Amino acid sequence: MSRQARSALAPQMSNIAHDCGRVSALLARIGDKWSVLVVMLLSDGPRRFNELKKLIGGISQRMLTLTLRALERDGLVTRTVFPTVPPRVDYELTPLGRSMQKPVEALGAWAFANIKAIEKARLEFDGRLGISTIGRATVRRPATARTVPRAR
Repeated sequence: MSRQARSALAPQMSNIAHDCGRVSALLARIGDKWSVLVVMLLSDGPRRFNELKKLIGGISQRMLTLTLRALERDGLVTRTVFPTVPPRVDYELTPLGRSMQKPVEALGAWAFANIKAIEKARLEFDGRLGISTIGRATVRRPATARTVPRAR
């Protein structure tokens, strides 16, 4: 490619790089595991904070708060406070959030359909590397006599 052609493409490439960064940041936000689960659960309609917390196993109160706040900031979720004692707070998908339902549900369905195959592939991969997974801890197995390099 000539220098002139590269110069003509430079502004377009700059915009693509800028847009890729913006899209990447957005995908990181809406693609994290907690956001996907929240969107899936809110697909059925508004839910209260504690209801979401009970339905999402393993999420801390702080992480759920941060996730809901980020989804609200991105315009995907609304937060409605009702003036009762104690105050009732409902979370609901906005029209923009509802537009994510099909892609998120498809991703969730894909994950459920393929989790066993992925776990099997992980075990095979870890076995080739000599890694043993116990609970959440990953432990490298000690080298056997056959895998230890010989001294020269």
